[in-house]
Amino acid sequence: MERWDRVGRGAAYGAALALLPYLLIKVVWVVGSLVGTLPVGTGYGVAEWVVLNTVTVGMAGIGVAQALALVRPWGMRIPGALVVFCAWVGSGLLVSILPFGVLSTLLGAGADSQDGGDEPVRPVWEGLLVQFSFLGMGLGLALAVPAHLRRRWPQAFTGRVGDEPRAAPPWAAVVGAAVGLVWLYWAAGGTVGIAHPAERTTHGYALGAVSGFWALAGSAAVWMIARARPARLPRRLPLVFGWVGSGSLFAWSGWKLPFTLYAAMAEPAGFTPPESPGAAAILHLGAVASGAAMLRILVRERDRVTESRHRPTPH
Repeated sequence: MERWDRVGRGAAYGAALALLPYLLIKVVWVVGSLVGTLPVGTGYGVAEWVVLNTVTVGMAGIGVAQALALVRPWGMRIPGALVVFCAWVGSGLLVSILPFGVLSTLLGAGADSQDGGDEPVRPVWEGLLVQFSFLGMGLGLALAVPAHLRRRWPQAFTGRVGDEPRAAPPWAAVVGAAVGLVWLYWAAGGTVGIAHPAERTTHGYALGAVSGFWALAGSAAVWMIARARPARLPRRLPLVFGWVGSGSLFAWSGWKLPFTLYAAMAEPAGFTPPESPGAAAILHLGAVASGAAMLRILVRERDRVTESRHRPTPH
C-alpha cells in the first residue's frame, strides 16, 4: 500500500472517530432535554430544541458514514458521483473553518459559561470536544477525499500537468480568484463593501482569510490543469487543491447565501453582518457558481485523461 493511500485511509478513520464526541454530545442534549435534566437553548421550546438537535444527530451520523465510505470496501460499491459530491461539499465546508475553530477555541473557550447571560451554562470541556470534532472531521476529509478519488480513478492522478493538450481558459477560475481576492482584502481590513465596520470580529477576519486562501488555491489549481502549465508539475498536486478549493467556494458560500439574502430582505433586528448585503450576495453567488463550474472542469478532465489513456495506440 502506498504512503499516500495509507495516509488517506488513516485520515478517513480519524474523521469518523473525531465526529463521535459531537454525535454523543448531541444525543445527550436530546435525551437530557426530554427528561428535564438539561436546559434548552435560549429562544427555543423543548420540542424545537429536540427537533433541531435530532437533525444534527442525523447529520453527524451521515458524516461518520461518509467518512467510512471513503475507506471501507462497501464505499466503492456506492455510485461514485454520490460519494464524491457529499465528500466534496463536506470537506469544502469544514476545511474552511479549521483555523477558525482553533482560534475560537483559544480565544473563546468557556466564554458562554462565564458571561452571566441567558444562555444555558455549558462545561468548557463540552465546547472543546465539539471543536475537536469539527477540526478532526475537516482535516480528515481534506486528506481522505483525494486519496479516495485516487483509488477510484487512479489514472487521473498520474502523470504530469502538461501530458494533456490545453483547454480553453476557465472562466470559473477567474471568478473564483476574484472572489478570493475580495475576501482577502476584507480580511486585511479593507472597507469597500463593508456597511458596518463595528460588527467585524477577529474570528471574521480569520475566516475571511482562510476562505480567500482556498478560493485562490482552488482557482490557481484549476487554471493549471486546464491550461496544462507548468508542464512538469505532478498532476496530483493541483487536483488535490482544485477539489478542496472548489468545494470550499461552493459549500461555504452555499451555506452563507441564504442568510445573506434573508438579512437583505427581512432586515431582522439583532442580525447585522459587517458586509453590505448586496456585495456579499454577489460574492456568494459568484463563489457558488465558480465552485460548481470548477468541479465540472475537474470531472471532465478526469474523463478526458482516462479516455486518452485507454485509447488504442496506432500501429
